[in-house]
Amino acid sequence: MGKLVIVGTVAFDAIETPFGKTDKILGGAATYIGLSASNFNVNSAAVSVVGGDFPQEYLDLLENRNINIEGIEIVKDGKTFFWSGKYHNDMNSRDTLVTELNVLEHFNPIVPDRYKDAEVVMLGNLHPLVQQGVLNQMTEKPKLAILDTMNFWMDVALDDLLSVIKNVDVITINDEEARQLTGEYSLVVAARKIHEMGPKYVVIKKGEHGALLFHDDNVFYAPALPLEEVFDPTGAGDTFAGGFAGYLTKTGDFTFENMKNAVIYGSTLASFCVEKFGTERMQNLTDKEIYKRLDQFKSLTQFDIQLT
Repeated sequence: MGKLVIVGTVAFDAIETPFGKTDKILGGAATYIGLSASNFNVNSAAVSVVGGDFPQEYLDLLENRNINIEGIEIVKDGKTFFWSGKYHNDMNSRDTLVTELNVLEHFNPIVPDRYKDAEVVMLGNLHPLVQQGVLNQMTEKPKLAILDTMNFWMDVALDDLLSVIKNVDVITINDEEARQLTGEYSLVVAARKIHEMGPKYVVIKKGEHGALLFHDDNVFYAPALPLEEVFDPTGAGDTFAGGFAGYLTKTGDFTFENMKNAVIYGSTLASFCVEKFGTERMQNLTDKEIYKRLDQFKSLTQFDIQLT
């Protein structure tokens, strides 16, 4: 069984969408990534930090999904990272209402000893120095290092971000972030420029319009599954990353051809995430539901054509 190290926030979110609103609920990049990757029966460990206000039941939930929590530091007298946001009617744009770093402000990640030789490392959206700090702790160079980031770090820590990007194999960012990072509007040109920064593979997420995978001159496109309702998009990108990383950890095949499968699995899992608030849908997802939706993806994307 392959080992997967997941680095990111384990947090509280408060979300408002046109469908309703929540009080503080379980969130955070590492949470979404971990729950998504857990569907592949991999040996995963979450590296994060929470405060003394973080409920034991949430930690139990992660453990019950076979996510090792040794690397989740608990600061007894601290408060857990909190984010609150409100989505607009189109569900593609949102306003951040509150961001409280709390214990995350001084987070020093510690990878559990028995995971320092993990084949795959998934660096969730955090300060680039934290992401690099995790890579520095690995006793063996991971076979695959995947990095997710966002425009905030491009604004405040660009040099640190470019430094860690040099050391990863895959980067996953959305289209807006790819354009900001490279100054290029064309995503094909942007992907080429990101390749030159270091990563062999570039995944550009386009939300409801799917995802693009680039490797050298090869491009693969996976659509997003059309859904009747998108209830809450929070965590969809992290859920995609978790499915992508989990599938690759399970198969141990890091070729471009297999990355195509990983993109489809990531898109499939993300399509579940948006159906309920927060992590609720991901907590009880079954293999049967996943395979049924994968079959829908297959029907959506495969066809025979007569060339005349």
